[in-house]
Amino acid sequence: MEQPRPTDTHGRPSIVWLRDDLRLADNPALSAAVDEGNPLVLLFVLDDNPEVVRPRGAAGRWWLHGSLHSLGERVAERGGRLILRRGDAFVEVLKLVEELDAGAVFWNRRYGAGERTQDSAVKRAVRDTGRVAESFQGTLMYEPWTVTREDGQPYGVYSAFWRACAKTAEPRDPLAEPQKLNGVDAELACDALDSWELLPTAPDWAGGFREEWTPGEPGAQSRLEEFVRERIARYSGQRDRPGAEASSRLSPHLRFGEISPFQVRAAVLASRNGAAENRSKFVAELGWREFNYSLLFFNPNLDSENMRRNFDGFPWNRADSAILEKWQHGQTGIPLVDAGMRQLWHSGWMHNRVRMVVASFLIKNLLIDWREGEQWFWDTLVDADPANNAANWQWVAGSGVDSAPFFRVFNPVLQSSKFDPQGDYIRRWVPELAHLPAKQIHERPAGGEVTLDGAAADSYPRPIVDLKATRAAALAAFDQIKSH
Repeated sequence: MEQPRPTDTHGRPSIVWLRDDLRLADNPALSAAVDEGNPLVLLFVLDDNPEVVRPRGAAGRWWLHGSLHSLGERVAERGGRLILRRGDAFVEVLKLVEELDAGAVFWNRRYGAGERTQDSAVKRAVRDTGRVAESFQGTLMYEPWTVTREDGQPYGVYSAFWRACAKTAEPRDPLAEPQKLNGVDAELACDALDSWELLPTAPDWAGGFREEWTPGEPGAQSRLEEFVRERIARYSGQRDRPGAEASSRLSPHLRFGEISPFQVRAAVLASRNGAAENRSKFVAELGWREFNYSLLFFNPNLDSENMRRNFDGFPWNRADSAILEKWQHGQTGIPLVDAGMRQLWHSGWMHNRVRMVVASFLIKNLLIDWREGEQWFWDTLVDADPANNAANWQWVAGSGVDSAPFFRVFNPVLQSSKFDPQGDYIRRWVPELAHLPAKQIHERPAGGEVTLDGAAADSYPRPIVDLKATRAAALAAFDQIKSH
């Protein structure tokens, strides 16, 4: 039984413990602290304990630096304080409670197994001292335990999950941003953000990131406003075209909680730009994020264990690391695959349709374990989060619970011809092929000469595998496990 809420918190500071919710607007934990009327401090702890949370990849660390820098400035402008500390978050939260003699600690819930265990431990420890400890729903519109089948088991198919969500209560309206924060007046230790060394130095590979992104809540709001003003009108018809620039690019902002799904949903539904189909389609894509978090909640090892256990016996190709490196660096000789991998390396992001293609190529044409690709994306994507990244890789592999079969193989040449018919996306990211006409740009012949842009034919590699032959080999490998 939960302990009763203490009533003697008047005048005692409140702590808002931030994690993947680096924003002021629509932040239920922050709103609760503001409503208390007491002085408050915002705390972020860089906790890289792998038993609690998966340590961020290089691209995620770059984004985190920018997001915390932006948040610190905005908190200070409103009279508040953002305290940065590094180490065991359980220890650091309780330490700050004692330093301030805080009356309350508030946070927004997380959904990984280690995260939930840590949050529960903090809640027990704070309440055991007679203080308030409360958690809130700020990251998901539908929390995983609220959307299950009649037998209490989780949904394994997205469409059924999303229909069940539609039958529940409407997601709440976004909460207003506090314009003033009553910061605590006390001497408190705070790490210098630069001391965490989250940014790359030698070499500085983030030049393309800085061209593409503005981490932080203002950047998130700007992206959302631009999307509902300009892109949403063509979202449904062009979202699968990598060269069309119809996607929202809100994914990294959602991953770091610089904007909430409640805010995005409300802004999209309020828009009257274009047909209603565009709005409903985009909100359904937010549903994929909700579904993936449900999978993570009920499958804590989503990034490392096949959900379909017969895949444990799949005969992956583990011999040739050089092949994996060619995929990683966009040197496969398959134009759409190389364009996607080069976009990822340059910008920390890749169009969703192309993500499916490059993942399918790695898994089903190269027969390389999906976990190798998942780890590469984790390190290089600015939007890599523990639910979406792992669940989507398992979806492509066919090892997840959804009804996606292994024998669905994305042919990159056909995908390119269909969704980038003029080759605009390929021309941008594979400049060696930029001058080729649309009919020739989608496939590099396995042999013979190809006229390239003032260079020898070998300046762009020939395909490292035959698509047709490797597809057949993949299906034969699947036959070995599908009956198990």
